Amino acid sequence: MKHFFLYLMSAFFVFTGVMHFLKPRIFLGIMPKFLPFPLQLVYISGACELLFAILLAIPATRYWGAWLIILLLVAVFPANIQMAISFYRQQNPYLWLALLRLPLQFVLIWWAWLYTRPNIAD
Repeated sequence: MKHFFLYLMSAFFVFTGVMHFLKPRIFLGIMPKFLPFPLQLVYISGACELLFAILLAIPATRYWGAWLIILLLVAVFPANIQMAISFYRQQNPYLWLALLRLPLQFVLIWWAWLYTRPNIAD
């Protein structure tokens, strides 16, 4: 079962990484306005998600892949905050989903942290 959840996490980040390239407008919509070069940042974050997911799936690089995913999740947290603020201001009916993403980010961080520990998914 431990391998199932490891590869599920890896697949999740591969999927979201690919979506950065296929549907960049979705990610541009939640990019904090104070960041320069938003489209380039969407592509960079998507490439990082893909690379880190691959590192997570490989036993020899799992530790580093997990830590890099944690750092990425921390780095993109302002986008989740921006999404919640924007949805609130627009009275978007999916505000609940934007608010759910905030604590979910901490769950994803915890999940990735599990793979920084030895023998979790060897």
